Amino acid sequence: MTTSFKARMQSIIKWFIGLFVLLFVFRFIYGYVGIHTNQNNNVGSNFFSSLENVRKNYASEKLAFKSDNVPQQANFASNQKFEKTASIKSKSSEFDKDDNLIKTKAKAFNAVIQYEQNLGQKGNRQIHLLIGVNPNLFDSFYTEVQKIGVLKTTEITKVDKTNEYKELNAKKSSLENTLKSLLELKAKSGEISDYVTLHDKILEIETKLQELGVELGNFDVENEYCTVKLSLYEGAAEKNISIIQRIKISLEWTIKYYAVTVLTVLMVLLASLVLLVILDKLKVIKAINNKMNE
Repeated sequence: MTTSFKARMQSIIKWFIGLFVLLFVFRFIYGYVGIHTNQNNNVGSNFFSSLENVRKNYASEKLAFKSDNVPQQANFASNQKFEKTASIKSKSSEFDKDDNLIKTKAKAFNAVIQYEQNLGQKGNRQIHLLIGVNPNLFDSFYTEVQKIGVLKTTEITKVDKTNEYKELNAKKSSLENTLKSLLELKAKSGEISDYVTLHDKILEIETKLQELGVELGNFDVENEYCTVKLSLYEGAAEKNISIIQRIKISLEWTIKYYAVTVLTVLMVLLASLVLLVILDKLKVIKAINNKMNE
C-alpha cells in the first residue's frame, strides 16, 4: 500500500515537473519567434497596394526560337515584354542618412525616382519610393539598396506582358483602320447631320488612339525600366537580448502561468470533490446505482 502510494506520488510529481519544463521551453522558443514576427509587423502593410494610376514600367528581352516551317539554321528573335518589380521594406535608426544614401545610389545607377511619399513626424517617419531602374542594372541596384538600414522584407515578381502588348497593338491597328474608313466617308458628300455624327465618331476614335498611345508608350525601348518599390521606416536600433535575459524572462513567465494552471486544476478537482460529497449526502449516487441494478 505504501509502495503504491509512493509510486503514484512520484508519477504526479513527474507530471507537474514535465508541465513546468514544457511551459518554459514554449516561452523560451516564443522569445525568438514571436519577437521576430512583431519586428516584421512594425514595418507596416504594403503601402503601394493602395496606389492607383502609378506609372507602369516594362522591359523586353530577345527570345530566340526556331520554326518548323523554315530551315533549322534560321533563328528568329522575338521581344518578350515583362514587368519586373522588387518590393523592399527596411528599418533605419539613421533615417536622414539612409534616405540620402538611397537617393545617391539611385543617381549612381541612373535610376529614376518616379514617385515619392514622406509620412510621419521625426522619430516615426516613413518614406516610400517608386524607382525605375534600367533592366541591365536592376539586379545590382536591388542588391545594393538591401544593404541600407535593417532589411525586413523583400520580394521580386516578374509578370509576362507580351500578350497584353500584342493586344494593345492589335487594338491600335483596328482603330487606325476604322479612323481611315471614317475619314474617307467624311470626304464624300452627305447631309449635315451625318457629318456631325461622323465628326463625333472620329473624335471618339482619335481619343481612344491617344489613350492607347500612352499605354503603348510605356512599352517603348527608351522608356524601359524595372521597378523597385522601397519603403524605409524610422525606428530605434534593435538591441540584442542576451540568453541570460531570455532565460530570466522565460522563467518569470513560466512560474506565473504554471501557478495559474496548477491552481486552476486544483480548484477544478476541489469543486468536483465537493460536488461528489454533496451528491453522496443527497443519496443521488446511491439512487442511481440502485436504479442501474434493477
